[in-house]
Amino acid sequence: MSAVRLLDIRDTALSLDEVYQAVADPSAGGICVFVGTVRDHDEGTAVSALGYSSHPTALDNLRVVAERIADECDIVALAAVHRIGELTIGDLAVVVAASAAHRADAFEACRRLIDELKTDVPVWKHQTFASGDSAWV
Repeated sequence: MSAVRLLDIRDTALSLDEVYQAVADPSAGGICVFVGTVRDHDEGTAVSALGYSSHPTALDNLRVVAERIADECDIVALAAVHRIGELTIGDLAVVVAASAAHRADAFEACRRLIDELKTDVPVWKHQTFASGDSAWV
């Protein structure tokens, strides 16, 4: 079985349980989960709405990132799901998880997965501020 167990970019609500279950394994002594949520501010400016969009190659890029991390880290399993579309404050925007025999390896892989997803996967955020202004991030 591949260490990369769940990858998706979707326009429906995300499930912590789905991602957790994807990496759960009897050989894993540690599971690390990161959840990114839509917050009500950005750098001191009130945010009223947020939308994510992705390039058609985003899922392929996510697979490359996840497979690289699986090859380079001592892990049992990885999973990552990112939401696109219009989200509201408090919605789950991204959920990533890693399991490993030991917690340090799970933490390292989970951190790399979210960090490299954010830098290497073409998913863009459009924020609308309470003032009515907006910005792409």
